[in-house]
Parts: sequence; C-alpha cells; structure tokens
Amino acid sequence: MASRSPGRIRSYRWKEFGLLIIPFLILLLAMTQLLLANVDPQSSLNVRNLPTIQGLIPVIGLIAALLGMNILFSIFFRKADQVLLPLVGLLSGIGVLMATRLGPDLPPPDPALGSRQLLWVLLGMVICIGTLFALRNINWLLRYKYTAALFGIVMVCLTLANTFRYITRLDSPTHDQLNIGPFNFQPSELLKICIVIFFAAYLSENRDILAGGNLRLGPLRLPPLRQLGPLALMLGLALLLFLFVRELGLALLIYGIFLSMIYLGTGKMSYVITSLLVFFVLGFIGYSIFSYVRARFVVVGIDVVNWNQASEQLYSSVGGAFQVVQGLIALSSGGIIGAGLGLGHPAGAGFVPVVQSDMIFTALGEELGLAGLFAIIGIYLLITYRGFRIALEATDTFSQLLAAGLTSIFAIQTLIIAAGNMKFLPLTGIPLPFLSYGGSSIFANFIIVGILLRISYNTAVERDGTT
Repeated sequence: MASRSPGRIRSYRWKEFGLLIIPFLILLLAMTQLLLANVDPQSSLNVRNLPTIQGLIPVIGLIAALLGMNILFSIFFRKADQVLLPLVGLLSGIGVLMATRLGPDLPPPDPALGSRQLLWVLLGMVICIGTLFALRNINWLLRYKYTAALFGIVMVCLTLANTFRYITRLDSPTHDQLNIGPFNFQPSELLKICIVIFFAAYLSENRDILAGGNLRLGPLRLPPLRQLGPLALMLGLALLLFLFVRELGLALLIYGIFLSMIYLGTGKMSYVITSLLVFFVLGFIGYSIFSYVRARFVVVGIDVVNWNQASEQLYSSVGGAFQVVQGLIALSSGGIIGAGLGLGHPAGAGFVPVVQSDMIFTALGEELGLAGLFAIIGIYLLITYRGFRIALEATDTFSQLLAAGLTSIFAIQTLIIAAGNMKFLPLTGIPLPFLSYGGSSIFANFIIVGILLRISYNTAVERDGTT
C-alpha cells in the first residue's frame, strides 16, 4: 500500500489545483471589496466594521465546490484538461459576485439575486459532473444525431407555441422563454447544443462528399442536393427563429455556429461565402418587413457624440436607445480601472435596464474599468483556446468537430453580446456565458464544459492506454 501512495500523489491534478488558487484569491478579494463598499463612508474603518466570515460564505461555498470537483476529477478523470475548470470557475464566481452586488439596487430590489445565481452555478457543476459520467463513449451522441436534431426542433416548436400564445402584434419582438411553474426556461440554450451535435455528426459522416462539392451554382461549387438537404433544413431553423420568434441575437448565434461548423467540416470557404450571401439577402428582407429590426439598426446609428434633437427623440422613445445609451455612459464612467466593485451605479431606476443579464458587460465595465474588461475578454479567449486545443488533439473526426463547434458557441455568443453592449451590433437578449444572471444559460454552459472535459479525457486515455 505504501508503495502506491507516491503514485497517487503524482497522479493528483496539481496543475488544476494550482490554477484554482488564482480564482480563489480573486474571488475572496472581490467579495471583501464588495462588503467594504457597503460600509458607511462616514465611519472610520476599524475591526468592528470589517467583513465577517458570514459575509464570505457564498464565495467560500463556491471555492469548496470547485475544490470538490478538483478532487473528484483527480479520482475519476485525472487525464481531463486541467485548465478549463479554473477559467470557468473564475467567470462563474464573478457572475455570482455581480448578481450579489446588483440585486439590492434593481428596480424592484432583489437581495436574493446573488444566492439564486450561486444555486444555479452549484447545480451547473453537478450537471457538468453528471455529463462526464454519462458520456463514457462520446460516439453515443454520433449515433443519436437525428434524435438531437428532433429534440431541437421540439424546443423550437414549444417556443413558437409560447410566442403565439402571448403575442399581441405580429410586428414586434418577443422573447425565447418558457414558463414552467415558478421557473423560466430558455429552450434556445439546449437548442444550440443540439445543433452542434447534429452538425458534428452529419459533417463527420459526409465530410468527403461535402468537401468535394460537385454541384455548380455559377462560380460556386456546392455539395450534392442529397447531402445539402439536412444542412439546409437546420439552416432554415435559424431563419425560422428569426422570422417567428423574432430573436435577432439567437438567429445570429445559430447562423454563426452553422458557418463555423460548415467551414471546419469541409474547409471550403465557398460554402461560407454562399451562406453569407443568403443570410444578407434574407436579412434585408427581414429588415424591410419588420419595423422592430429597422428600429434596432437605427439605435446602432444613434449619434452620442454630437447630441441633437433626433438623438434625444430616439433616446426618449419607448423601445428606443435608452438602454444602449445608458450602457455606454456606464462604460465611459468606468474609465481605465473602474469605480471599484460596489462603488458604481449600473443598476437602479434611471440607470441601465436589465443590467443583471443583457447588459452585464456594461456593469463590469463601470466597476472594473477597461482593464477589467480586457481581463474578462482574455479569460474568454483562453477558454476558446483550450476548447480548440481539445478539438485538435481529439483522435476522431466527430470529437474534433463537436469540441470545435461547442467552443464556437462561447466565442460567438461573447462576441455578439459584447458588441451589442458597445453599440457595434444591434442589442440582443442572449446572455454573456457564465456572467449573465439565469439558470438556463448556466446549465447549458456547464453541459458544454462537461462534454469538452469528457472529450479531452477520452483522447488522453486512447493515447496513453491507461485511465
């Protein structure tokens, strides 16, 4: 027994443990700063008004959960990627802190917002572990690709049914949300995973035929109609969401996933160019038909530097530029280093609407500054890098495409919501991964992390021949 002990110590995930220390320190310092921000500024700082251990319990609980995952992974999945969990844990912790900070200032106040977000994160970690145990053979997803596609279509149908149930006017934006008792659920969070599973499986099985492209359309070469049909069907799904659910951000996300997957699966830029041309044509048709789409593009063009009567009218109108302009004010007031956690004014009546979810990027910019936003974007870039590295190291085509497609979700979703908050793109209602408040997004993101960790573990086991 004694001879096996050093081997067990060496097999522990020490790299992951060492990297987890960084988010642990950041979260403890940030929570301490948040508690100090609530101290009466007129009173002198002394031992009696320093933060108590009770105030640090949410962060300590999150740290304990991450340590528990580290120990569990060391026992059962010691060869899985050791960088992904610390990165995701840091972002999730920042999301919990921001929900805790913003909740009491929301109109109406919601002091329990941070506690609920912490609960979603802890449940998300359980789902991540369950995903790792359930997907012992990743090819199980390959065999049930059409089931995943059908499940995604069912999710869309449920969303459409809910949309037409509560819709009051055809030419108006709606929300991708289902109410199940006391809980609100966003089917699109599972839909995007189903779409990636289907594309990865279909492209891996038809890769050679699709890469050949023997159907000519002018100067472009397209795949045969038999192989093009299922891809066009899933592409039509994104357009269906755009036309009926009227969630521009969701349509952009799904179409971006489609473009990424078709290029990764075939390596042919002509498919991407053709798909972009189709998207621009249909997008122009949607722009011409739906006034709410035109209104969103008008908001993007508002002149906030040379403020005039037209800007004021657009700013004051219902559904106008108020939210975007307030977000820009929050970003600009943060400066380089920010006002400090708990010292800004992103929430409250008259400030940034829906700041806890749609506009969380602006709240982070006001309190953490440009430096903090660069750090957060850097974390997303590292997550994207690790995901694509897992894809490159995978030993089979399906695992490669699945890992790359799931990683693309994080990259595209972050780009869309960050650009919308900064007025580069029309503002959309999709959440910022791990940071925006909401259980549906947290659960879906941890499912993605679980699949990526399982792929990395399976790859290492196949190459080394041991567990």
